[in-house]
Amino acid sequence: MKKNILITGATSGIGEAAARIFAANNYNIIITGRRQDRLEKLAEELRSNHNAEVLPLCFDVRDKSEVQKNIASLQGNWATIDVLLNNAGLASGLGPIQGGELDDWEKMIDTNIKGLLYVTRAVTPLMIARNSGHIINIASVAGKEVYPNGNVYCATKHAVDALSRSMRIDLLPHGIKVTNIAPGLVETEFSVVRFHGDKERADNVYKGYQPLTADDIADAIWYAASRPAHFCVNDMVLTPLAQANAYVVKKD
Repeated sequence: MKKNILITGATSGIGEAAARIFAANNYNIIITGRRQDRLEKLAEELRSNHNAEVLPLCFDVRDKSEVQKNIASLQGNWATIDVLLNNAGLASGLGPIQGGELDDWEKMIDTNIKGLLYVTRAVTPLMIARNSGHIINIASVAGKEVYPNGNVYCATKHAVDALSRSMRIDLLPHGIKVTNIAPGLVETEFSVVRFHGDKERADNVYKGYQPLTADDIADAIWYAASRPAHFCVNDMVLTPLAQANAYVVKKD
């Protein structure tokens, strides 16, 4: 029987790339996100290219009641979630703490921490009932160390890192794996979102070196998910060759 993966934030970037690699490897896919049109387009692509069964669920992870309703709606084989990829996350704004925009802070906290918690809380009982499952959290090198003007974003990703380690302990008696994946600079919509749609500023983030791609991270996610049952990848830090840590980057 095919395994199932639930991917949050599947409408772009890492989530979209992960959906493709899991579909190519004979998984059924539950894709979630806020943009219905993108979900439907991706679902059709996965069905056509990989003969995958795909269930698109349109909701915002920040909305607790919508998360609960959508997870509770899963029926039959779809209620068996073998892998949960907590990918939905964002950065909003880049500036010193004393000039921070409260709306940006709340958006990051609500998505990166509370959204991840809402989805995990809804899915883990389904895994515990089977004594099996794998939770993969997309964190960041910003969860390992801070960088100038990153303050609240870094704090949210430090929280993801801590939650991953705590989940590993809490879920150990239930045979559930937990993996924390911490990417560095990856060229996706990330910087466009951070800079509130300023594409020119976003493009400058990735100039002068070769950043990672969403496919690179999806490949690492697949590696973690495809290990034998006795093998758990606890933590992965992934950067381009040009990036030594969260804030040291060699540019041409």
